[in-house]
Amino acid sequence: MKTPKINKKWVTALVTVVVVVCYLILTIVPNMFAQKGLDPDNAKKIKYIVAHRGGADIGLENTLSCIEKGITYGANMVEIDIHLTKDGYLLVCHDETVDRTTNGKGKIRDKTLDELRKLRVVDAKGNVTDEHLPTLDEVLDLVNGRVELLVEIKQPKKKYQGIEQILIDEIEKYNALSWVVVQSFDDSVLENIHAINPQQRLEKLIICKFPGLPFIIDGKISKFSFEKYKHISSFNIFYMSATSNFIKKIHNQGKEVKVWTLKGTEKVRNKPVDGIITDRPDLWINFI
Repeated sequence: MKTPKINKKWVTALVTVVVVVCYLILTIVPNMFAQKGLDPDNAKKIKYIVAHRGGADIGLENTLSCIEKGITYGANMVEIDIHLTKDGYLLVCHDETVDRTTNGKGKIRDKTLDELRKLRVVDAKGNVTDEHLPTLDEVLDLVNGRVELLVEIKQPKKKYQGIEQILIDEIEKYNALSWVVVQSFDDSVLENIHAINPQQRLEKLIICKFPGLPFIIDGKISKFSFEKYKHISSFNIFYMSATSNFIKKIHNQGKEVKVWTLKGTEKVRNKPVDGIITDRPDLWINFI
């Protein structure tokens, strides 16, 4: 009886997957069971309560009314997401498509602004409301420097060509450099923005940093070094993988740390972060 041949490529791939999964578990699980609550000394260090998508659990996410609520409820920074329409406008929406958040269907990049204006936002139960998906122009006009605005540039697989320049033009139009911050998972987006305007404040989104290794997960596995990200002012990390050691190293570089995305205050780990990105900014106003 012949001994079956072992496919070395499959074995290598399997071992690699197992090692990566185990490594991620060892990275995230300890944080999941870490001490809950927020140390009073650490609470005093929080500079930013960021209303995620305007405050996604207090209103219709990424709408003008939700952003206004986020500000009213005490956030000193509001986070939104932008995509590029077919005719070159910046639309505020988290998803690449309008399927989940409106009564329409399709990708934002395939629709003109006039077509998108006809759609209405739906609530969590699917009921159609009077709200529409706003443009960045409308959001800038609404916020007008009352709080800081954290703009996340989305980059799907088929990238939005020229979105960085359009964003910078909008920021300059409103003389908003002092109160608009740009964040992204995508390194090329941040590098392009920095090349266009080195004065623009930039923040890097991270899902996980591999402890002891120069790699991060930011939608893919990327090399990490502080030299590579010297143009970044804050590293915004998934809260379960924000280790105390990584936070300390970031702070030693003179950079800030924000964690995402939190709802109730009980989920915060006992760590000295600079900002909380949350769907419930109303629960956090006493920490700033």
